[in-house]
Amino acid sequence: MQDLLQDIRQCRICEQYLPLGPRPIATGHSDSKIVIIGQAPGSKVHASGIPWDDASGRQLRKWLNVSDEDFYNETKFAIIPMGFCYPGRGKSGDLPPRPECAPQWHEPLFDYMNNVELVILIGMYAQKYYLKELAKRTLTETVANFKDYLPKYFPLPHPSPRNRFWLTKNPWFEETVVTQLQKKVNTIL
Repeated sequence: MQDLLQDIRQCRICEQYLPLGPRPIATGHSDSKIVIIGQAPGSKVHASGIPWDDASGRQLRKWLNVSDEDFYNETKFAIIPMGFCYPGRGKSGDLPPRPECAPQWHEPLFDYMNNVELVILIGMYAQKYYLKELAKRTLTETVANFKDYLPKYFPLPHPSPRNRFWLTKNPWFEETVVTQLQKKVNTIL
């Protein structure tokens, strides 16, 4: 597994499309119990090299109700984004994750992780890739129907501060979904 992660960290598949250059960010261990599949590192994470080392990560850890120590313990959490490098900035936020990463690296990573009990799918890109035709028409519908994907998958919206409007508009998310997520994570850990 460590050799595979080293190969990922040296990946240059889409180098020509990355404004800040390649800096693949992924973590995992053969004993990982929970896999977090998000979109792609933001510019702050690209700079630090630490996954979810930003406001979105702080919000995600609150939703999970875990400490930084637990979150960054690779035997507990593997962090495998859809795109491993910062994709650059678009008109309304970061660009979508590069499409080369998931088909190239996800399956080999999962081949090494035999103790995974839950895969958290953050955002539409992860949900469409993993849930395929089972994903609902919108992210809101998919997240609202999270129980349909258990016990294997748990879909979430992105915890970005940019999603404050979505969270305000959907109070059921923190009241119901986050509560169930915390119970599930606590049981696994």
